Amino acid sequence: MRAERRQREPRSASRAALELSPVRIGISACLLGEEVRFDGGHKLDTFLTDILGPLVQWVPVCPEVEVGMGTPREPLRLHRSGKDLRMITVRTGHDYTDAMNRWADMRLRELAGEDLCGYVLKSDSPSCGMEGVKVYDEAGVPERSGRGLFAQILTQHMPWLPVEEEGRLRDKQRREHFLERVFALHRLNDRRRG
Repeated sequence: MRAERRQREPRSASRAALELSPVRIGISACLLGEEVRFDGGHKLDTFLTDILGPLVQWVPVCPEVEVGMGTPREPLRLHRSGKDLRMITVRTGHDYTDAMNRWADMRLRELAGEDLCGYVLKSDSPSCGMEGVKVYDEAGVPERSGRGLFAQILTQHMPWLPVEEEGRLRDKQRREHFLERVFALHRLNDRRRG
């Protein structure tokens, strides 16, 4: 019985340490059920909110809303023009590339002070998709070869940060690898703080 208590005490101490220093993870706001998508909807992911949510503190971000686009709004696409990748609205052809790049640089400087231990991005998004985002060529033919503009800048600014898409977290091995990296970074940050 005493040995069991001794084994439980370190776990309780670990939980107390986690409560003092929450595990903060950036996330695409639509995945938490926030109605910020182009059509005014959301992409609530119940694994993230119901299973992982009680263990972490989410830091929601919607690049498209925060850069100044409304909800609902005209859909966006990534277009390749020569070597350049541009973020352009579908109907009116408004180019948000420069505004998104400026905003992302500024927002990521702010997020650097948020003590993030990971980030979960929305797949297929022209701003947040990590891989395989549709990129349209000059003839209007799509190829799944892109990365969202915000995702690109995020991974450049914070290359040490564990980053994953919500869809890829359905794979058990990817999910475990992501969470191991998140909690390892959290422990490292706690040790640095003292």
